[in-house]
Amino acid sequence: MLQALATNPCLRLIQRNQTCWCFVLLMLGYLLFLLIGAAIFSAVELPHEHVLREELLDLKHRYLQENECLSEERLESFLSRVLEASNYGVSMLNNVSGNPNWDFTSALFFVSTVLSTTGYGHTVPLSNAGKTFCIIYSIIGIPLTLLLFTALVQRIMVHVTHRPISYFHLRWGYNKQTVAVVHALVIGFVAILCFFLIPAAIFSALEDDWNFLESFYFCFISLSTIGLGDYVPAEGQNQRYRQLYKFGITCYLILGLIVMLVVLETFCELQGLKKFRKMFYRKKMKEGDQLNIIEHDQLTLASISEQAASLKEEQMLDEHSVPDGPLNSD
Repeated sequence: MLQALATNPCLRLIQRNQTCWCFVLLMLGYLLFLLIGAAIFSAVELPHEHVLREELLDLKHRYLQENECLSEERLESFLSRVLEASNYGVSMLNNVSGNPNWDFTSALFFVSTVLSTTGYGHTVPLSNAGKTFCIIYSIIGIPLTLLLFTALVQRIMVHVTHRPISYFHLRWGYNKQTVAVVHALVIGFVAILCFFLIPAAIFSALEDDWNFLESFYFCFISLSTIGLGDYVPAEGQNQRYRQLYKFGITCYLILGLIVMLVVLETFCELQGLKKFRKMFYRKKMKEGDQLNIIEHDQLTLASISEQAASLKEEQMLDEHSVPDGPLNSD
């Protein structure tokens, strides 16, 4: 029975293209993951959206009833203008006595979110010159940022990951793979503690309307470069030491992104994850196989040329040979 399975053409085809089938399954699994996520978000958030929309409509109708001199068209025009300004980071609630969005520290915070591809979207360029400069600046700055982060992570990995693992492996004789797994877990725990839990507690204390969950949510959304922009610190009207606070947040984001890359690279170097990733990669052709293919092609071309030469010789012999006939009989 095993021999029959081994000689089964379908099974041999699957084994021969195992990485392709794994990649197809990965694509289907990712598509299913997208559909599940969309269904869950729709089921959870859609009722809240309906409730909020009804509350706003009820508030609008009551306001029009209390102010009969104001028409609905004028109110709609006013609200649309307010919302448009809010999309550019200008709020009617604290625009007069509020904080500017484009002072130096705020601009520095904006630049860090752009170059790190976080992009909260709460502050955007207003002028055409600013939008043009943002495009040119991002084209140059984003690849430069990736290059800098890659170089920093490579240098940090030597001291934080490679040397500690080699030390415990060579000095104490522990298994290298076991040491790598324990080291990755320790690095991950320290990163979560220092860049998620502790900052979340600090943000919940500094921001008046943030609880711990919202602060932790901001840290995760920021350091994962998702950057939804629904929670942005240092935007309160009575924020103390706002300039210093903005600068500290900028340093936190840059340092946190580097640490996240170090943690990610540390986990990616684990042997188990390497083997798992190779299941979906296309196999590279070995040099020996390439030489065999080249030699086979050369042999094939040589045999074809030899066959063509022999056919040509036979044709030449046929053309020069004189056939036997009645004239030669004389």
